[in-house]
Amino acid sequence: MSDGSTRGSGTNHRRSTVNRLSAENVTLAYDQRVIAEQLSVEIPDNSFTVIVGPNACGKSTLLRALSRMLKPNEGRVLLDGQVIQSLPAKKVARTLGLLPQSSIAPDGITVGDLVGRGRYPHQGLLRQWSAEDERVVQESMARTGVAELAERYVDELSGGQRQRVWIAMALAQQTPLLLLDEPTTFLDIQHQIDVLDLCADLHEEHGRTLVAVLHDLNHAARYATHLIALRGGKVIAQGAPNDIVTAGLVEEVFGLRCQVIDDPETGTPLVVPAARTARTRHTAQKVAATGAS
Repeated sequence: MSDGSTRGSGTNHRRSTVNRLSAENVTLAYDQRVIAEQLSVEIPDNSFTVIVGPNACGKSTLLRALSRMLKPNEGRVLLDGQVIQSLPAKKVARTLGLLPQSSIAPDGITVGDLVGRGRYPHQGLLRQWSAEDERVVQESMARTGVAELAERYVDELSGGQRQRVWIAMALAQQTPLLLLDEPTTFLDIQHQIDVLDLCADLHEEHGRTLVAVLHDLNHAARYATHLIALRGGKVIAQGAPNDIVTAGLVEEVFGLRCQVIDDPETGTPLVVPAARTARTRHTAQKVAATGAS
């Protein structure tokens, strides 16, 4: 495959290029429960990278490690060539923004005040709120379509509005790298597309490197420039969606029989699950074959 894509069952591959954010042979665990071992990925600069895979395969865990929220038991995460845990917190916050899976705003905070908190990494003992901070906050709210909500309380907003506010706060950090953990969860289809369109604009028009965890493979294939497919804490395939998304990959990663056709709107891969009767027949055939052997 071209442009550095990789493919292999259960094998983690390293790209030949050097990028700003990477994980090298990391073992990730919560207490004694190991989620991934010897996992290596590189996030291509200026990409919209999407991490996909079945539930509990390590997607969000990997994102937490890349954002410094989770320290690897072994291996290392590198940001600009340095171990991310060795860098000052404010330096990381000026380079890498994170939108967690479940963001909870303080009670009684307005949209403008919450977005303003994105400027914290740029503050210091001698540098307080400035005209530049105000300009960035206003621009971030305008870009995400929440400027007219500035005086509203965050807890009064709809789910789609709140998600845009959190993205605005992340934008106000002015980081070249932005990580988003399931940014479309709990949103209806219209708001899912709105959020993904906004992410695509940030990548295409403003040069941000984005890394997102998504559940919807068709959304991932439509919006991503680079996909990382995980299963069981291992990279099964990575590369451009048109290079790696096949019926075989979907069955290997998700256990789902399907057809992959061209999306009539974008030409990107479109996964069409097999009908229930076809899946039932295939399962019966497998059981019969296993019994015969």
